Parts: sequence; structure tokens; C-alpha cells
Amino acid sequence: MSSQQDIPRALSPEELCRRIDPGTLGFEILQEWPRKDMPVLPQKRAGRALQFGLGVNHSDFNIYIAGPKETGLLDMAIKYVENVAKGNGQKQYDWCYVYNFKDPDAPLAVRLPKGMGRVFKKEMADFLENLRLHIPKVFEGETYLTRKEDVIRGFNQDRNRIFEELEQKVAEKGFSLQADQSGMMVIPNNPDGSFMTPEDIAKLSEEEQKRLKDISQELHKEMGAAMRKVHQLEQGVSERLRDLDRELVGQTCDGVMADLVKKYGEHEVLAGYLADCREDVIKNMDDFRPKAAVHTPFPFPGMAPSFMQYEVNVIVDNEATRGAPVIIESNPSYPNLFGAAEKRAQMGALFTDFTMIKAGALHRANGGFLILKAIDLLKWPFSYEALKRALRDKKLEIEDPGEQYGLFTTKTLKPGSIPLKVKIVLVGDPYLYQLLYNYDEDFRSLFKVKAHMETDMPLTTENLEDFLGVLCGIAGGDVFLPLHNTAVARLIEYGLELAGSQEKLTLKTLELADLLREADFWARQADAAQVSDIHVQQAIDEKIRRSCLVEDRIQELLIKDVLKVQTTGSVTGQVNGLAVYDLGDYTFGKPSRITANIALGKDGVVNIEREASLSGNIHTKGVIILAGYLRSRFARKRPLTLSATLCFEQNYGMVDGDSASGAELFALLSALADAPVDQGKAVTGAVSQKGEMLPIGGVNQKIEGFFDLCNQRGLTGTQGVLIPEANVKDLMLKQRVVNAVRDGKFYIWPISTVEEGLLLLTGLPAGRLEEDGRWTEGSVFARVDARLEELAQAAKAFGSEKGEKQPENGQTGQ
Repeated sequence: MSSQQDIPRALSPEELCRRIDPGTLGFEILQEWPRKDMPVLPQKRAGRALQFGLGVNHSDFNIYIAGPKETGLLDMAIKYVENVAKGNGQKQYDWCYVYNFKDPDAPLAVRLPKGMGRVFKKEMADFLENLRLHIPKVFEGETYLTRKEDVIRGFNQDRNRIFEELEQKVAEKGFSLQADQSGMMVIPNNPDGSFMTPEDIAKLSEEEQKRLKDISQELHKEMGAAMRKVHQLEQGVSERLRDLDRELVGQTCDGVMADLVKKYGEHEVLAGYLADCREDVIKNMDDFRPKAAVHTPFPFPGMAPSFMQYEVNVIVDNEATRGAPVIIESNPSYPNLFGAAEKRAQMGALFTDFTMIKAGALHRANGGFLILKAIDLLKWPFSYEALKRALRDKKLEIEDPGEQYGLFTTKTLKPGSIPLKVKIVLVGDPYLYQLLYNYDEDFRSLFKVKAHMETDMPLTTENLEDFLGVLCGIAGGDVFLPLHNTAVARLIEYGLELAGSQEKLTLKTLELADLLREADFWARQADAAQVSDIHVQQAIDEKIRRSCLVEDRIQELLIKDVLKVQTTGSVTGQVNGLAVYDLGDYTFGKPSRITANIALGKDGVVNIEREASLSGNIHTKGVIILAGYLRSRFARKRPLTLSATLCFEQNYGMVDGDSASGAELFALLSALADAPVDQGKAVTGAVSQKGEMLPIGGVNQKIEGFFDLCNQRGLTGTQGVLIPEANVKDLMLKQRVVNAVRDGKFYIWPISTVEEGLLLLTGLPAGRLEEDGRWTEGSVFARVDARLEELAQAAKAFGSEKGEKQPENGQTGQ
């Protein structure tokens, strides 16, 4: 094996990004391409899960679509659910509430075939109108008046007969019966038939007066008996008149509701309801009679009968629904989901009745599908727990949440429950799904189907056509200028940039739609006839410009040398590392100085960030890994005896991730070997214990961050960035970086091992282990080994010297 180490090659400009040739797209204007509009890009994994979940006819197989919002997961949910709903052959129903005559606080829930809810409502309104029209006529009709007169005539005859019999009995006793408005009395008669006066009675003997008094008392008893008979007759005639009223009103009601009884007589709820309506009409027949208007100084609500008990409250009307209902509830508060009994203010108090019951989204989605955003559902108190309870119990109940949870108890309506059969589709973040799945057993048992959205897809011919179909759908949904093929090519390249790969296209359709709208805006601002790649690039640049304030401020500090990062010269134990800042709406790279110091001691590799509680777990792990690499290389025959400190200079925030472990290792090896590192080069990449350079994320932003610093200071023609070879396929660099590489002013070197990185950074071969167990003479590893041996000997000598000074008896010296 040759001891000569080959210098790793620099990447060519063509390897730094993937460019799309507009001429290969097969059209000049996108709108002229044979359209294959697609609302969202295909999600094969999530789509298969959705088809399964929507097809399973079981209440526990509800669906959670997990993915970033930018992937258009809500649009995808709507698309798949609507397609399934169209072919759903399940019978749909209308739902109504009617008055409960037996328990007015518990309205009856009525299920009717689709479209029959409004029909029944109109039929009951016609029924009421006919009653109000015909019942008054009953009391004005000849039949009623004749029969009423017969009853009254019979009463008068019976009453006259009773009085005649009484008068006869009174006359037989020598008395006369006198009646006036104050009542009746008996008066003794004189022999000539005239009434006795008190003076006449006083002239009689005591025996005669006593006899008349006894007769008078006897006759008063007869009068009482007669009056009782008359009273009984009056009660009887009143009852006969009421029976007459009930009979004729009942006959009228039967005639008016005959069609209703025939139509709904077999219905499980309405048969009893109609019978109760008939009894209530008869009971309250006086409400249907016209009454004289009562004039009061102030209007008083409730004086006139409302007839509310005959109304029908249709809360779900599926007449216009084709297939199964699909409901999207964007504000899933408790009332919006489960409905409510609204209240009205009257005379300073709140009142409600069954006509004020309003349906919720679950009522409208019953028998179909309900789509909700998970985070919106969880934001509202009571909604999530109530939804789980409804799914478990398979029924819908309209309750006041305050009463439901025992916060207060007031008299209110308790509408009858409605059987629930609905498929819930939640859309939300994958992390939220994991939290619910791990910490909520009910969620685990009720949402058994997970549809996980991908963020990118392989760049194949089929997928590219789907991508163009999405662009067509976007362009067709809004009024866009014609999209030139150069604009489409740049959009495809932007899709590769978002995916962070030359081999994958992004599935973040919402970002593409926004960029297309911005490009159309800039084209119109320029009075262009069509959108070209220039306008797409301008949209990208303007979008970055709106968000890059933090990056500009950091670059300003770097240029002014407030933040110390060298881009020229060579320094021992100092390497330019690269980090990524993610602000949410914008991501950029920032170079940082990483330094290493070596001293005699036994502390090993000390991570200063960790000591200052500024190191994340993954970064700490990376430092431990590089310590393991040192032991595997240089501690085969002796323990490592050193104290080495690693530091991100001028770092005042958290450091996490292992992408800087390669740069930290190079700084440590440089310090041990006393081998200066070229400051015109920056390094990114994780390292394994075997010395392999492992791929990292954000490679494009890191390269561009270091390039911008070098470019503003002036490119020297020797500067560049070392990246893991596995990241080459992820390169989608900005054109300014590609141009600099093409001009030979900047370089990107892919490396796969630590040895390759050392050669590029120090100009010295890393070295290899010879047969005699020593490293190649003059190599970096030979220098490192020599320094570690020197430290070991120094530590040994220091330990021996310290041991000679210790007291022989083990006592501690003063």
C-alpha cells in the first residue's frame, strides 16, 4: 500500500445543483399542457391508509392525518373523503325535534327519511292552520248550535220540573214559594191565599206559630234538596256541553289530521306524538276560539296562545345531500360540535324551548364524515372529551357544558339523544399524534388509522407529471398570467430546493402555490405578458429579503469582525464550523469559530458548552463520540492523559446536533499535532468512532452561509467547504455559489473519512499505521501520537515526583 494520500477532488459546478431544461417539459405555456389537475400531490402511503380507514365500517376506526400543514393535508383529507362520500350508499336521514306532551323538558327526537323533515314541518304547519280555521266554525255551525240548544232545553225542562214539584209541595203545606235574585224563601199563606205578614204571624197562638215554623224548616230542607238537584243538573249540562265540544272538535281534528295519521301512523315516535297532539287540541280547544282584543297600556308577551307545541324543529335537513354528508368544522367549540338550546330574554329572564334547539357539526355529519383540525379541537374546553364520549356511547346528546360538568344546575331542556354513526378525520402535526397516542388511551382506541403525510417524493417521470398537474390546478384555480416553461422549470428546481435533494421533489404544495402567486404579482408589476423564470426568481429573492433580517445582522457582525471568524491564513487548533439557524419562516447558515486547547491532565475531552449548560444532548453525544475515536486510534498501548477543551467561540445560545463533531475533531487533532488549519475552509459533518464522515442536515444553508462571508470579504480562490460525501446528492446551491465554483473562486470538497479532511485542512497526510505499530513519519497522526506520548510521560513524571513528597506513614503533610 502506497503511503501517498490522494487529495480529495472538488465537486464540479454540475454536481452542486440540478437544473431543469425547460425544453424537456413538452410545452411552452403550462396552461396549454394537456391538463391533469390535481388538488394535492399524490401521497401513496397516506392515501392507502385513508382509503382503508374510510372503507372500514367500524366506529373505532377513525382517522388521524399526520403531517406538516404545508403538505396540504386538509385539502387531501377533503379530496379523499368527498370521493368516498359520493359513492356511499348508506341511507341518509333528516332529524327533527317535536314537543313532548308527557315531559315538556325532554323534546322528542324524530328520524325521518332524507327530505321528509321539511315536508313534515310544512304538514304540521298546515295542520295547525286548518285547526285555527275549522275549529271556530265548529262552534258557529248549525249542528253544534242545534245540539247545544237541545242540551240546554233539556236542562231547562228538568229544572222547571224540579221547581214545579217544589212549588206543589209548598202549596200543599199552605205556603207560597217566592224567588228573587237573592234566593228562594217560603211564606205562610192566609186562608184567602195572601201572604202572611209578620204582624199576622204574631197574632197567632204559640202552638200555631210553632207548627208553621216546623213546616217552614221542613220546606227549607225540600228547597235545599231541590237546589242540589238543580246544581247537579247544571254540572251535568256543563259536562254534556264539554263532551259536545270535545266530540265535535275531536271529529274536526280527526278529519284534519287523517292524512298525517295515515302517513305517519306506523312511525315509532310520531304515532304517539300525533295522538298526543289530538288530545292537546281537544284539551286546549278554547285557544282556537276567537277572543276579544284586550287593550293594555303596555304589550305583555305570552297573552296570546303560541301553539308552539305543534311546531316541528328540523335540525338536520339532508334533502340536498348527495351521498354521505361531509362536514368541515373550522371552529370546533362545544356548541358548534354538539349543538345547543339557545335562549331568549323575556321580562328580564332567559327562556328556551325545543324550537330553539340548534344542530352541531356532529348532527350534520351523522351518517357521514366530519373533518377537524386536531389543534383547534384541543384548544376548546370540553370539546375533545365530549367528542370521545359521544364516539364511545354512539349517541349525541345536547347538554349545557356547565351543567354537564357540574359547574351549575339550572332547569333546562334535555332533548332526546340521537344515535351517532360518523367517521371522524383529524388532521394535525405528527408530534401531536404521538402525544395523544402515548398519553391518551381513549385516543388510541378510537383513532386506529394513522395516515402519515410525506414531505417529499422521488423525482421520477410519473411524479414530475403529477407535480405539473398540481401547478395546473393552482393556475386554474386563480387568474394567472400564462406560465412559461422557464417559470415552470424554476418552480421544479425550487421544489428540489425545498426537499433539500437533487433526487426528490417537495410535497409542500401550499408553499408552491404561494410562490406562484408572488411570481404572478411581480410579472404584472413588470407589465409582462407571461410569468417567466425571472419573475419566479424575483419572488424567491423577495421572499428571502422579507425574512433575512437576522441573517443580515449576523453577517454584518462577521464582516466588522465583531464575531471572530477568519477566512484567510492558518491557525493551530482552530476550525471554521457551520451551524444552521431555523427561525420558522426562514433558515440560514452561520459560520462559527471552533477552538481546541490541550493541556496535561486527566479530564479527557471537556465540552465547554456542556459545562455552561449550552449543549444539547445530541451535541454532547457527538463530543463523546470523538473522544471514543481518539481512544480507538491512540490509546491502544497507553491511556489518554490529557485535558482538552472544545469551545464554540462567541456562542451565547444552545448548541445541538452532531454536525459539528467533525470540525471539533479536526480542531482537537490540529492542536495535538501542532498542525495549522487553513482558515479559508469550513467543515460540516458528523463523525463516527471509526472515523467515517456521516451526513448531516441543512448542508446547502451551511455552504451558502460561509460562501457569503468569504464573498463579502473577497474570494481568494482557495476557499471552500468540506462536506460529507453522502450529502452530495442533497446539494441544491444558489446560482451565485455555482458561478463562483465555475470560476474557480470557491470549492466544495466531499470527504468520507477523517483522513481526507485532515489532508485538505492541514496540507499534511493523516498517516497510516505501519507494520511496526507506528504512524507514518511526518503525518498528522504521528504528531498526535508523539504529543500524547509526551503528555503521558509528563504525567508519569509528575506522578512520581508527587509520590516522593508524600509522608511515608500516610499522614497528610502540612
